[in-house]
Amino acid sequence: MAPLKYAFRPSATTVLIGPSGCGKSTLIRLLVGLVRPDHGRVIVNDVDLTDANLLEWRHQIGYVIQDGGLFPHLTSRENVTLLASHLRRPTDMLDRRLIELADLVRLPTALLDRYPQELSGGQRQRVALLRALMLDPQVLFLDEPLGALDPMTRYALQGELTTIFEQLKKTVVLVTHDMNEAAYFADQILLMDGGIVVQSGTFDDLYSRPANSFVSEFIRAQQGLRGRSN
Repeated sequence: MAPLKYAFRPSATTVLIGPSGCGKSTLIRLLVGLVRPDHGRVIVNDVDLTDANLLEWRHQIGYVIQDGGLFPHLTSRENVTLLASHLRRPTDMLDRRLIELADLVRLPTALLDRYPQELSGGQRQRVALLRALMLDPQVLFLDEPLGALDPMTRYALQGELTTIFEQLKKTVVLVTHDMNEAAYFADQILLMDGGIVVQSGTFDDLYSRPANSFVSEFIRAQQGLRGRSN
């Protein structure tokens, strides 16, 4: 098994998957810059990610976590526009962008003036996604964004997210523990174990041509797998 060395494909969806504690969430935090590597490098557009350019990088990405990470004392509108307002973006631009994105993520604009605790789980995740997209980021990072949702809401949001990814042509890095979800979303899957990539490829690559017994066992442990039809 090789050390982790991977170039994420532009305008593609890469899914990180593996057992609990394998390092997938740690990897996404490294890419976002929430933790710094002890060894190795994170390279963005041919430039090393450093403390000096970290803030600039964070303004070019969107980040969604499992529970949405919304500030409870702010309305949905205030949550979404917080960073853009801090950066002194024009108010009329924020208003136009807010309406455009609310339509994209299928969030009724009337809900923008509600607080997170007044929203359902699916609505909170839509607000979190809206916030992540507000500054038109280069890359969208999603750390188990649907993991806390009930099955029906999760199913609906899977379809909506796929449409959004295809429409916006963003580079997406998504963490999940569910191979069904990975197969549905991914252009490329990175299966991790112990902080390393055991195998990368499409769902069919992992399913039909496993690199070793760990890959086979991981696939076998998840029942009823179906890849996304093309």
